[in-house]
Amino acid sequence: MTKILASVVISTLILVSATAPAAAEGDVALGQKAFQRCSACHSTTDQKKAGPGLGGVVGRAAGSVEGVRYSAAMKASGLVWDEATLDRFLAAPREVVPTTTMTVGVPKPEDRLNIIAYLKSLSE
Repeated sequence: MTKILASVVISTLILVSATAPAAAEGDVALGQKAFQRCSACHSTTDQKKAGPGLGGVVGRAAGSVEGVRYSAAMKASGLVWDEATLDRFLAAPREVVPTTTMTVGVPKPEDRLNIIAYLKSLSE
């Protein structure tokens, strides 16, 4: 019985790990649609709105776009926008950078994953 249980557990772990990378990629088209909520304050170009343009954001240092009014905390954060940092920030901006001017988060993990996939596609 223990061998059967161990086989089931191992098989399940292999199956989950084999499908996890595909699930972790996000969907660019769904991300573009979800990004519409962001577009009131952000463009996907260098167009200035309330927040910085997000084209090319992946790999960029936080608070580094010329001409954008960032909080002092954002400028001093030392963050670089990779997938993990974007996910944390989008989930709860003021928990990551307490005095950021961005107050609206993206609560659903799948929406964040898709938005990040969309933003990554703009950098390619």
